[in-house]
Amino acid sequence: MTVHQITAAGLRLAYGDRVVVDDLTTTIPAGQVTTIIGPNGCGKSTFLRAIARLLKPKAGEVLLDGKAITSMRTRDVARVLGMLPQSPTAPEGLTVADLVAKGRHPHQSWLRQWSRDDEAEVDVALRLTGMQALAGRPVDELSGGQRQRAWISMALAQETDVLLLDEPTTYLDLAHQVEVLDLVDKLHADLGRTIVMVLHDLNLAARYSDHLIVMRDGKVVTSGPPADVIDAELLRDVFGLESQVLVDPVSHQPLIIPVGTRRAADPEGDVPAGADGRVRLEKASAR
Repeated sequence: MTVHQITAAGLRLAYGDRVVVDDLTTTIPAGQVTTIIGPNGCGKSTFLRAIARLLKPKAGEVLLDGKAITSMRTRDVARVLGMLPQSPTAPEGLTVADLVAKGRHPHQSWLRQWSRDDEAEVDVALRLTGMQALAGRPVDELSGGQRQRAWISMALAQETDVLLLDEPTTYLDLAHQVEVLDLVDKLHADLGRTIVMVLHDLNLAARYSDHLIVMRDGKVVTSGPPADVIDAELLRDVFGLESQVLVDPVSHQPLIIPVGTRRAADPEGDVPAGADGRVRLEKASAR
């Protein structure tokens, strides 16, 4: 497994005249799980698209091993970076095996067609994600968690050293979110992949990441290990969230407890209290 260095330097990203990211400079730690977090519309997914060379910067550049990624051949980038976009869709009736096989395209050319090596890599990807038994099933018949595992299988078959995952847990229930992130964590631990994700759930981001990049208004506010980054002041300043930050008893990472209007229980233990601590509901009179 080759270790690759990814750096953004003075990055400005825009859709037409609308600038989304401006003067962003940061480094993705090689061989770690990095998660980009921030409020909606802050430029997280836009930044990830630039790393994947799907969006050309208006200014600045993304460097892959010191070389501007926009100057590299598409095939060469695809052999290093595997991208799983938000809510990917497959053609109706496409089987899991056929989807995963598409990950081998960067390794083929008109001189080198489908080979036993390609077949072997597809089998390895299916085995690593636990999808071998479902290889013949149409992708559109799978559950949400299975579908995400199928797409991750395709990215693995691409045989890249870096995986970029844009909100891989979107629309999944909590059990399937944990299932997908456990898989990502295992791929990192067992294969040494560098992982870069965008996640909305801050507690899952803190639990599954080695490194966080916090964005607001198209810029990086701070970055570092979750325990060094996440605190009540940052959550208030970046997300407008009043919270308490504890230590997760399972992962020993920061655990965020939002403080809403339902903050305290009635001293008798059976009636919720309002934000000022006073009981808002009248108890039903005993009959």
